Amino acid sequence: MRGYRIATMVALSVSLSACAGRIVPAGVSDYPAPPRGQGPSPTAHRPRPTGPAAQPGGPGVSRVPTGPVRILPATPLPATPVVAVPGAATAAQAGILAGPPVASLPMTEDQAEAARAAFALSCPGLMRRTDASGLTQGADWQAACQAAASVPRGQARDFFARYFEAVQVGDGRSLATGYYEPEIAGSRERRSGYEVPIYARPRDLIDVDLGAFTPDLKGKKVRGKVQGSNLVPYDDRTAIEQGSLEGRAPVLAWGADPIEVFFLQIQGSGRLRLPDGGIMRIGYDSQNGRDYTGIGALMKARGLLGPGQTSMQGIVAWLHDHPEEGRAIMRENKSFVFFRELNGAPQGAMGYAVTGQVSAAADPKFVPLGAPVFLSMDRQDASGLWVAQDTGGAIKGANRFDTFWGAGDTARAVAGGMSARGTAFLLLPVGTLARAGLTSASGTPGAPPQR
Repeated sequence: MRGYRIATMVALSVSLSACAGRIVPAGVSDYPAPPRGQGPSPTAHRPRPTGPAAQPGGPGVSRVPTGPVRILPATPLPATPVVAVPGAATAAQAGILAGPPVASLPMTEDQAEAARAAFALSCPGLMRRTDASGLTQGADWQAACQAAASVPRGQARDFFARYFEAVQVGDGRSLATGYYEPEIAGSRERRSGYEVPIYARPRDLIDVDLGAFTPDLKGKKVRGKVQGSNLVPYDDRTAIEQGSLEGRAPVLAWGADPIEVFFLQIQGSGRLRLPDGGIMRIGYDSQNGRDYTGIGALMKARGLLGPGQTSMQGIVAWLHDHPEEGRAIMRENKSFVFFRELNGAPQGAMGYAVTGQVSAAADPKFVPLGAPVFLSMDRQDASGLWVAQDTGGAIKGANRFDTFWGAGDTARAVAGGMSARGTAFLLLPVGTLARAGLTSASGTPGAPPQR
C-alpha cells in the first residue's frame, strides 16, 4: 500500500503530524511528501497498487487477542548506548552495532513463518534494488533468499537464526505507528448521498526528475503543471475541492463522506463499499506534489482535542461535530492524493502485496526494503518480527517504522491508536557485521555472505 505509504496520532497526532503510508509506489517518497503516514499513521499516502492477494491478518499470525482492543504493555530490550551521529543521512553514516543473537529474540514460530513468506515474496526486489542504506549489496541476500523458498514447516525461527544477524542502527531507539486499509461508502456513479469526487490522476499533472537536469539534484523530484511556458505548483487541496479539476481529471468514484475520503487519502488505499453491496478496491496512483501537513498536530496545538480525543477515531468525531471548522482544518493539508482501481490486494513500495500484522513501512535510507526487522517495543502488539515492504512520506530516519494492520474494525482500532516506543534491530545477512569490521553477538566475526 506504501508504496505512499502516508499512515496514526500520538498515535494519530504523531502520524497526522508526520506523514505513509504509506502504501505507495517505489520512489514516491522522493517527492515532497505528504506523508506510508499522512494520516492516521505517519505513513502517509502509502500507495498501494495491485498485486497478489495478501491475507489481511497474515498467514497464521495474530498479534491482537480476540475481544475488545486493549493495549498490553511490554518491556523493550535495551539498546546499546551510543552517541548519535548528527546529520546522518543513511544507516551507514549513522553507524551500526551488533544486536543480540537472532536465536534469542522472542518470536513465535507462527510469526517467523509469516515473516519468512513476506521476505521470500520480496526477495527478487531485495536482490535487484540498490540498497540506499549503504549496508548491503544485492548478492548479500542470495543465500537467505534461496533458503527462504524451501524452509520446512516448523523451522522458520531456525531459518532466521541461521541466515541473519541482528544489527542496531545508530542509537536503536524506535518509534512505531500504524496504518490500515480503510473501507468507506462509495459509488461508481454520482448519486444522491454520494457527492465527494475521488479523482484519478489528472491528465495535466507532470512529474519532473530534477536529476535529469543536474547531477547535484539526483534523486530529487517535483510535481506540477505547465502554465504558459512555466512549470508551476499543482492545484492544492482547497482549489481541488472547489472544483478546479473539472475537465482535467477523471472521477474514479464518489464518496459519501468528505472526512472519510480525506482519511482514505492519508492511508493511500482502501475499499469502497458500493450501494449494491459490492466492493471496489482503489490504491494510490499519484499526489499533487504539495507538502503534507498533519491536522492532528494542528488540532492538538490549538487545544481542540480533549482527553481521549487524540486517536484517529477522536479526531474524526471532532471533525464531524464541527463541519465548517473541520473543513478549514483539513484544507490546511494542501497535499491531495489521486487513485486508481485495483484488481488485487494493496501493494507496498516494492510493488509486492503487503500483509496485515507482518508488513511495515520504513525509510529505505536506513532499512533495505524487503529486510526483516525485529521491533522490541513497550506494547506487545507492535513487538516482534516485521518485514519492511513499504515506505511513507513521514516515515523518515533511523528506527522509524509504520506497521500495517490489514483491513476491518480491529485493524482500524489498532492502527488508529498505535504509538509504540522501544528498540529496533535490523536482521541482515550473516557477514554484514564482519564487512563493517564488527563482531557478531556471539563474539566471533560473522561469516562472509555467500555469493
